[in-house]
Amino acid sequence: MEKQFFQFIYKRNGEIERFTPQKIKLAISKAFRSLNKEPEETVIEKLLEEVLVLLKERFGDAVPGVEDVQDAVEEVLMKRGFADVARAYILYREKRRHLREAKLKLFGVQDDLKLSLNAIQVLRERYLLKDQEGNPVETPRQMMERVANAIAQIDASYGEDPEVSYQEFLKTLMALDFLPNSPTLMNAGCPGGQLAACFVLPVEDSLDAIFEALKNMALIHKSGGGTGFSFSRLRPRGDRVSSTGGRASGPVSFMRIFDTATDVVKQGGKRRGANMGILRFNHPDILEFIQAKKKGGEFENFNFSVAITDQEMEAVRKNEKIPLINPRDGRVWREVSATEIFNVICESAWSSGEPGCIFIDEINRKHPLKALGAIEATNPCGEVPLLPFESCNLGSINLAHMVTEGKIDYAKLGETVRVAVHFLDNVIDANYHPLPETERMAKANRKIGLGVMGFADLLVKIGVPYYSQQALKIAEEIMQYIMLQARKTSLELASRRGTFPNLEKSTWYTQNLPLRNATLTSIAPTGSISIIAGCSSGIEPYFALSFRRYVLENTELIEVNPLLEEYLKGLKLSQKDWERILAQGTLQGIEQIPQKVKDLFRTALEIPPEFQVKVQAAFQKYVDNAVSKTINLPQNASLEEVKKVFFLAHETHCKGITVFRQGSRSRQAIYPGLLSEKECETC
Repeated sequence: MEKQFFQFIYKRNGEIERFTPQKIKLAISKAFRSLNKEPEETVIEKLLEEVLVLLKERFGDAVPGVEDVQDAVEEVLMKRGFADVARAYILYREKRRHLREAKLKLFGVQDDLKLSLNAIQVLRERYLLKDQEGNPVETPRQMMERVANAIAQIDASYGEDPEVSYQEFLKTLMALDFLPNSPTLMNAGCPGGQLAACFVLPVEDSLDAIFEALKNMALIHKSGGGTGFSFSRLRPRGDRVSSTGGRASGPVSFMRIFDTATDVVKQGGKRRGANMGILRFNHPDILEFIQAKKKGGEFENFNFSVAITDQEMEAVRKNEKIPLINPRDGRVWREVSATEIFNVICESAWSSGEPGCIFIDEINRKHPLKALGAIEATNPCGEVPLLPFESCNLGSINLAHMVTEGKIDYAKLGETVRVAVHFLDNVIDANYHPLPETERMAKANRKIGLGVMGFADLLVKIGVPYYSQQALKIAEEIMQYIMLQARKTSLELASRRGTFPNLEKSTWYTQNLPLRNATLTSIAPTGSISIIAGCSSGIEPYFALSFRRYVLENTELIEVNPLLEEYLKGLKLSQKDWERILAQGTLQGIEQIPQKVKDLFRTALEIPPEFQVKVQAAFQKYVDNAVSKTINLPQNASLEEVKKVFFLAHETHCKGITVFRQGSRSRQAIYPGLLSEKECETC
């Protein structure tokens, strides 16, 4: 039984926080485990008790500091004959000190949450509030306090106590168990804080409407949001323009204007805008659209996707012709082979990673608000299909933190879902919208997108290879549990606060589910927030075990898998083996490493693309919105493999699909391995 001698402790920055003996116990346990030792629980308890007694002798009723506690731990370990554990503890303590100093020296940030160097760099560049000289004026903890407070204040408007929610939100954010999308972290608690990540804007077939959409896009990008468009309503190149007697230039030419405007407008001064451009499979300009990004250097602010129907996919399979339809008047422009168009899509995706496909019928089948119209577009990464002027705020649960003693901690996961849904629902009311149309739609439908990150980490922690049938089973189980807990929380919120106003126009009404939110779940890529949380991205496998990532206008981040060292430290690898792992970013070809460990740390390019699609489909089964995932292909992948991926994604009811073949672009966001061949002559 733990003895509590102190109520408070001084942190290194002079602040006082509540004294938690459990943290000492955890630190001692980690020191033992770093030496591959698993002491009995009673041993750890006795060591903890001795530390507390020693502190009481030295400080009486005074408040000790963090360094005082650490000194006491070292002393007790040495006294009880655990000299090797004491040394491990001292080395870890020294490593943390150097890390703190590096963060302060390199980035001018006082790290009060024990984050990684990469996390601090990303926070400093993009998230932390700054003064006029660009220097951070808040710490990571203060950022979390700002966000938690701003979102919790919404409770007061519903007659609820904001302080209770503030404590829950802050605890969850600081533990990195859940993080909201980037605009919420950046802007919550700031004047004119735009908090949503995703918007879809309509583009109608007139010059006025096109440039109105352009203006609206600029306002959204300036506020920190991303935009999705369907350009399928624009008449094709060469079509008649009756008002001028001239000829239309087509949707691709107008997309160039949107792309240039995006390049000019920086999102809130913090990041460049992102867009999704979508064109229907049967649009007369479809071939020009598909190949628009093949050259490279063009449309760098756009992701491209082709919207394809079930009937068109069937025509591809049967090698049938389909009519290309002029959207201006509905007339057949010409007939072409569906297979030929599909082949061009696959060839372009093979050579450049673009376009992806969205399966528009599947999206609308699962759309809960059919009475309001059909969905035509998605947000920039495809995980949120939205009606015109709809927006959605997202957040992700860190699955790497949902493991206790090698098992999935469903109790903790359920509690985190409850807090996250409450948080995201509050964001809807706290949000400052750049457009009145988006505010009306957001509050009428109250869509949120709760997803996950750290799935690959969770699998490693429970000892299950990503490339296994068991992983597919776990994916379904976890997402089904999150879906059910999210709906339960949404029902509870609705009972106190009311349902979303358009409930009676939704399929939830016919199912007698009076929800607070029209959609609840969505799986985003989590690029930046997974760096902050220190976990793997979204539901992706490990891209590599060591890699170079380029973010923040080409800032290079070096990353090495943090769980890898835990598994390899007992193997006594040679310097040459370590250099080889760092150089190639995988464990393959290193004989000293057991196959079981190699299987556990298998990277994306070592996992068949068809299996990656199955993982996406497993999650999609229990996701209201959609799933953003990249199907990674090795450089030697064939065109036929790309076709198989697209067909399988459609057959398994994915809502969209994107592939990326390694080396298919001259520039990419992430590269496996840390060292070039010249830098690693011994590899």
